[in-house]
Amino acid sequence: MPGGRPIRLTETAHGGGCACKIPPDQLEEMVAGLIAPDLGSDVPELLVGLDHGDDAAAVRIQGDVAVILTSDFFTPVVDDPYDWGRIAATNALSDIYAMGGTPVVAINLLGWPRDVLPLDLAREVLRGGLDVTRSAGCHLAGGHSIDDPEPKYGLAVTGTGDPERLFRLEAARPGTPLTLTKPIGVGMLNNRHKQTGEVFGQAIEVMTTLNADAARAAAAAGAEAVTDVTGFGLLGHGYKMARASEVTLRIDPTAVPYVEGAREAAEAGFVSGGTRRNLDWVAPYTRVADSVGETDRLLLADAQTSGGLLVAGEVPGYPVIGEVVVREEAPMVVG
Repeated sequence: MPGGRPIRLTETAHGGGCACKIPPDQLEEMVAGLIAPDLGSDVPELLVGLDHGDDAAAVRIQGDVAVILTSDFFTPVVDDPYDWGRIAATNALSDIYAMGGTPVVAINLLGWPRDVLPLDLAREVLRGGLDVTRSAGCHLAGGHSIDDPEPKYGLAVTGTGDPERLFRLEAARPGTPLTLTKPIGVGMLNNRHKQTGEVFGQAIEVMTTLNADAARAAAAAGAEAVTDVTGFGLLGHGYKMARASEVTLRIDPTAVPYVEGAREAAEAGFVSGGTRRNLDWVAPYTRVADSVGETDRLLLADAQTSGGLLVAGEVPGYPVIGEVVVREEAPMVVG
């Protein structure tokens, strides 16, 4: 208890959750040129790689089995270590579900300032991750830890899937609805939590809800293009899908569900730098109606942590927020 007050994990890091991602434009510049033009023909077993920025990599290991691999970790998004562990694990598993796979085994990734924060807190983080992987039916077996000035936690996850039924960013087809399986706006509430210490149970509930049921429902509905909505916001991840599939996504902002309190947090100015960078990134590729105000634009670009699935297709039980249409001048149209 430094200074006689409880430790706040969110004060130990410069950013929180998926909002601490490297900005998308810088990330794409960094990895540009790392894909050989003929890689697909040289390595036919690599089904999904770096080409379109899909949520995970997929490799065929035999005729009807693909191995799906991903890793995801971030700095504290909440102050409670157990909840942070649950959120980070849920978020890492989401990449497997977003590819249409089933998680099989995961390993911990932990960075910890061991001379600053008690190891008991780290144990609680790991316990949160363990409980989530157990609920997902996924083995958690060991991992790797380093001494780090800022705490970081997440998982490397291996799953399996049917090579012929993987979800891909490039598979969105005109004439299909757009479905969103979780409300957005948790980034606003997380930023408010970081600045004020207020706890928002509704945000934690969203971030610790596995995307397993939503992914199964999407597969049953025949969906082929799916992505999870995380650090690049709804607009950023939607743009990546539209670009890869060479279509336009039309989003009705009045149909998008928001977490309770998110709008009020946005209006009060609790907007992360990651959210503003997201909006700047997609602005040249997005046509927004004049009726869509600044608050709505920021909410649509809000950097989510452990968000839901954006599905090109109608998924029963989840809200339709727009549609996929033939490519127009702008890949994204809002309003």
